[in-house]
Amino acid sequence: MQKVDVVIIGGGGAGLTAALYTSRAKLSTILFEKLTPGGQIALTDLVENYPGFPEGIMGPEISMKMEEQAKKYGTQIMYKQVTEILKTQSGFEVKTSDETYQSQTIILATGASFRMLNIPGEKELTGKGVSYCATCDGAFFKGKEIVVVGGGDSALQEGLFLTRFATKVTIIHRRDQLRASAILQERAKSNSKIEFIWDTVIEKINGAQKVEGVTLKNVKTGETKEFVTDGIFIFIGHDPNSSFLKGFVETDEKGYVLTNNSVKTSVPGVFAAGEIRLGATKQLVAACGEGCEAALAAQEFIDHA
Repeated sequence: MQKVDVVIIGGGGAGLTAALYTSRAKLSTILFEKLTPGGQIALTDLVENYPGFPEGIMGPEISMKMEEQAKKYGTQIMYKQVTEILKTQSGFEVKTSDETYQSQTIILATGASFRMLNIPGEKELTGKGVSYCATCDGAFFKGKEIVVVGGGDSALQEGLFLTRFATKVTIIHRRDQLRASAILQERAKSNSKIEFIWDTVIEKINGAQKVEGVTLKNVKTGETKEFVTDGIFIFIGHDPNSSFLKGFVETDEKGYVLTNNSVKTSVPGVFAAGEIRLGATKQLVAACGEGCEAALAAQEFIDHA
């Protein structure tokens, strides 16, 4: 059974930054990632709001560079899914499908997944007109007409943000009234660039190499129609990647990990960074900052153990 100082679970911006810091501090570090390095940022075509890249940088590229940098200082990166964490007298046991590891500390950086519509065309056109992040991708739709799906605060906030770029934003909601706060509803309804389609769901996203339109269905009448659009932004919520943490650390009712005013969880020696943590801002630069903070906290915990 391999023993290390730090196990990091999640290979997005938070996890890779934490790995860089712990490895540079000469703490033996294993990072587990179940998919590809970079997390959600790897799905973003061009990142224009990360400091130091005035021309922007491709999402997959910055993900690979972060991974290379962590490896340079000794991080072991294993593409395995963690299934369980157990507290032991000497620290923690981290279980994967085929092996168990021991660690003095744990950094949780598994993030949250955008809730998808799970309709034809969505997966195929993600990054080609389908987006889940207005801040990341809004500028690509300057002068275009786009669709926003959802009726909560996120949908309206992001829809209002997108009016900075798009000539028209059509908000499609499955109900006949919004769930968003009153002030956001007022702002959205008074914005000349925003229109609403009520009682409607999207059945299919159309297009070959990029989004060209959507198929709409009225949930009350059953009527379907085609709607031309250049892009679709989906804001129907997030799901934290925390199912394996049930009963291990304190979470809220949705599964987000609770921390104190920094990155400490309810279990000493376990820290949380990035979108898995309740209150995270869901921005790459913030996730990286929290990853740094978690690494320093883990180092301090080991030093005083």
